[in-house]
Amino acid sequence: MKAVILAGGLGERLRPFTQAIPKPLLPIGEQSLLEIQISNLAKHGFDEIFIATNYKSEYIENFIGDGSQFGVRIGYSRETKPLGTCGPLSLLQEQLNEPFIMMNGDILTTINFRRFYEFGYGQESDFTIATKNIVTPFNFGKVHTEGNRIVSVEEKPDLYTEVLAGIYFMKPAVLALIPDSENFGIPDLIDKMLALDRPIMRYLMQEYWLDIGRVEDYSVAEEAYRVHFKGQ
Repeated sequence: MKAVILAGGLGERLRPFTQAIPKPLLPIGEQSLLEIQISNLAKHGFDEIFIATNYKSEYIENFIGDGSQFGVRIGYSRETKPLGTCGPLSLLQEQLNEPFIMMNGDILTTINFRRFYEFGYGQESDFTIATKNIVTPFNFGKVHTEGNRIVSVEEKPDLYTEVLAGIYFMKPAVLALIPDSENFGIPDLIDKMLALDRPIMRYLMQEYWLDIGRVEDYSVAEEAYRVHFKGQ
């Protein structure tokens, strides 16, 4: 099974950490984030992984190598300009000749990648998106009314939002919708498929998930590593 990891982001929200080190190589516990992702993919049966790079690409290639240390084959695509979250796939069209998973390089998760792959494979759709319910504390009492009459007050209710988890299953037919060497993102692909009335499926994941996009997320990731990943 094949997978693509998007590792070309600048990591601007994680500065100053990313001024010297690309975001996917930031250490979390005893490993880098990218090593954790590769190890988890390998554990679930993925044996060929492509890493899409841009910012400090030579650091990533020199650090990760050919994948032999993980028991997988690793290939690289190197952007010469930012291509967004889908554009890098246009550089890998020949290699992605079977269904594959694509994921953002800043995600820490315990998702069962094989189960997600098999779910997407079984759908009558070329595109399946992993989603996650996020709980956000609400700091105010929510007022319920009938006209001008207050009928109840819900004290600081949690807000639940289903979000894109940055993990996608694609069949090769999707690649025909991605323009060559242009900045083209997941929202662009979703809009294009919906406009063409092509079905998009969702997979609501229940496992641990963290998007490491801000400095405060990095400290959370350290604790998550200790709980979910240390000793794997």
